[in-house]
Amino acid sequence: MHVAVLGAGYAGLSTARRLESRLPPEVDLTVVNDGPDHVLVHEVHRAVRRPAVADAITIPLSDVLDRATVVDARVESVDAEAGRADLDAGETLSWEYGALCLGSETAYYGIDGLSERATPLKSLSDAAAIRERFLALCDAGGGQVVVGGAGLSGVQVAGELTALAEERGLAVPDDIEVVLVEQLEEVAPNFPANFRRAVREELTDRGVDVRTGTTVERVTDGGVETDAGPLAYDQLVWTGGITGDDATGGDRPTVRADLRLTDRTFALGDAARAVDADGEPVPASASAAIRMGKTAAENVGRLVDHELNGSADEFDPRLERYRFDVPGWLVSVGDGAVAQIGPTVLRGTAARASKTTVGAGYLTSVGAVHNAVNLAEEELL
Repeated sequence: MHVAVLGAGYAGLSTARRLESRLPPEVDLTVVNDGPDHVLVHEVHRAVRRPAVADAITIPLSDVLDRATVVDARVESVDAEAGRADLDAGETLSWEYGALCLGSETAYYGIDGLSERATPLKSLSDAAAIRERFLALCDAGGGQVVVGGAGLSGVQVAGELTALAEERGLAVPDDIEVVLVEQLEEVAPNFPANFRRAVREELTDRGVDVRTGTTVERVTDGGVETDAGPLAYDQLVWTGGITGDDATGGDRPTVRADLRLTDRTFALGDAARAVDADGEPVPASASAAIRMGKTAAENVGRLVDHELNGSADEFDPRLERYRFDVPGWLVSVGDGAVAQIGPTVLRGTAARASKTTVGAGYLTSVGAVHNAVNLAEEELL
């Protein structure tokens, strides 16, 4: 019997590590990933200002997976019903049970000129491109950067840019102006009200020009056209939303709390829109993806056990249901941070310490202790 995990982001790695210990030894486990490493995407913004952080947040899959066969390939198409995926080398991978964990891509919503002129923030190469362009602006004496989308990624990159400008000896906003644009009326719009307020205050205190209730309609070489008027830009960064991976045609299918997409394939993390056991939509986040991995692995394990050991006339086993429940939220804003732990919202040193602890704690949990130490050192610079 063969079990496959497509993608080794937060959801995929969490699922695969649990399956390594959950599956019977006679079951083969394959992990397919576009690249040999697991990257902490929620820390990629740090590499804009601190390129050395890239080493701390990049973990070879061979270091954290023991039993699984790792295939370095790009998934080009998926037939979840048939249990089959086509890979970029012309190979086809089939499975009896599988987990679709391919993550997401940046959504441009068909906005004219946007994808051609904006840099997303989905990878370390994106962070490097943002840094290179921004340093060129600094060396030229300044300019205006527009960051589209005020979710956590947009908030974090805006904070890093203002801090980097100040480290280069430029004044914010006099020399370098960072404008954060959001279509909805709040920054971090999918989060609790007290967290949203604290994030906006942190951004404002650090010199970011926050413009909510502003819709980007078109982008040209001359500027960003919005429903509130034009915005000039010397650099444009886009973090305005996500869409499904190209292998699924940009689709993020909806799954219920058992995360089952078909009888034999599960979908989780950013690759799907999950509705949890309470009927609530699950936000796209690293913390949710990691916890979904536990549910998906247990459910695959139960189905495998049933098929190997059950009788033909038995009903399928009862599957575990995922319930979204995280202790709080964290976001960095340059050298500052905002943390919500239960009903309490923190800023300043306590929030920054919490952010560092979470990142290092995750690395330790997957066995990357050396990376955890390096990340903590970079975070505390």
